[in-house]
Formats: sequence, C-alpha cells, structure tokens
Amino acid sequence: MSGLLAGKRLLVTGVITEASIAFSVAKLAQENGAQVVLTGYGRLSLVERIAKRLPEPAPVIEVDVTNDEHLAGLADRVREHVDGLDGVVHSIGFAPQSCLGGGFLDAPWADVATALQVSTFSYKSLAMAALPLMSPGGAVVGLTFDATKAWPVYDWMGVAKAGLESASRYLALHLGKQGIRSNLVAAGPLRTIAAKSIPGFDQFEDAWTERAPLGWNLTDSEPAARACLALLSDWFPATTGEIVHVDGGYHAIGA
Repeated sequence: MSGLLAGKRLLVTGVITEASIAFSVAKLAQENGAQVVLTGYGRLSLVERIAKRLPEPAPVIEVDVTNDEHLAGLADRVREHVDGLDGVVHSIGFAPQSCLGGGFLDAPWADVATALQVSTFSYKSLAMAALPLMSPGGAVVGLTFDATKAWPVYDWMGVAKAGLESASRYLALHLGKQGIRSNLVAAGPLRTIAAKSIPGFDQFEDAWTERAPLGWNLTDSEPAARACLALLSDWFPATTGEIVHVDGGYHAIGA
C-alpha cells in the first residue's frame, strides 16, 4: 500500500450520505492506503448502502454513542474486522428542534441534555471505547463549527460545539501520556443532512460565499476531509488539542 495513511486502520462515524464529510474522509482514507470501519445507528441499512459506494466496501458496525452496552462492546466488534485502530473520526452531532432555529431561551433541559450528550460527551465516550485498540501514535479527530462566536439559529448546538472544543483539549491532556492525539477540524457550512435540519441555515451560506477570502463551496466536503486525513497521519506527530479551520479563511476576518 502507498499513500498518506498507508497501513492505518480507522474507525469513521457519521457516514449518512455521500455529501457527509465523514464519507469524504472514508473515501480519501481508503484511496490513501487505510483500512476503514464505519459505524451507524438508527439508519444502519442506509449506512450499509452508502458504504458500498466507497472505493472498497467497508464493514459497518452499529454504535449508539449514548448506549453504554454499545460502547462497551465496540472494541470487540471492531476486532472482527481489523486487529487494532490507528485513528478514530468523530462526526456525530444532534440537537432536538427546540434547541435550534432561535429557540435558545425556551429549549427545555431534557432537550439540551440530549444535544450535549450526543454532540459533546460522545467525543470522550467514543475515544474511551476505542482506546483498548489504540497504541502510541494514534489520533482522534472530530468535526466542529467555530464555537468562538454566537451564531444566529445555531443556539444550543453552538454551546455543544464549544463543549466539544473544550473536551478535545482535555482529551489531549489526558491521552497525551499514552501517545494519543486529539484534534478538531472546524469546517465552514456545508449542505449536509445535519445542515438541512437547522432552520435558517441559509444565513450561514450567504455569509460564507460572500465573505470568505478564499471563497467557499457549500457542496464540497473534500477540503475538510483532507484536513482530517492530515491530522490522522504521521505528519502531525506533535500536534494535539488543536483546531484546524477549513472555512475559506472566514474565521480570520472581522465582521
């Protein structure tokens, strides 16, 4: 095998459609020499169908990141396909409708708690479930949306992403002594299934396409996927707790 990830074994979550950043990660990872195992939950048959569209059909295991039994059994399920892991990609996020679209002041705690568990706490949960399979040099990479600002309509998902960014830094702190890195990629807005669930998401689209210094393609997930691959590779051996922006430079300019 040849390529940036030659010989590496990856667990990739969040593949739902071919527009998913996670799909681009899985596709490019295989093209660069990696073995890929996918996870899915709820719509497993859909993930299995999408998995067949990769360069090499990838196995799919069921993982609900809020289910302790699923997490406890993850290592054994993965071992059915590969003998270890060199990287984990966390591309998981969910918030009930009450938490999005301007409902910040009214969203009930039960819904907020769901958003935080699925979108934030699961980063740590998934990493710990995969840890028995990992060795020094391994990497966990997650996807965020710049949480340094309060965005219109993003509401509690913005809070969840801020928590994710902090959780990644703490994971970097606590897993560093085991040689495991934790980094995030902050992608600009993309027309994914997740984006379509956010009322008023077009406000992000207009801002990015008009103001990003490098321009921004709302339908091209490959730039974000390439950043994920770089962080999973051996080319960032001393980088952890970092957030790499892949947003056309939007984050760097003033309002």
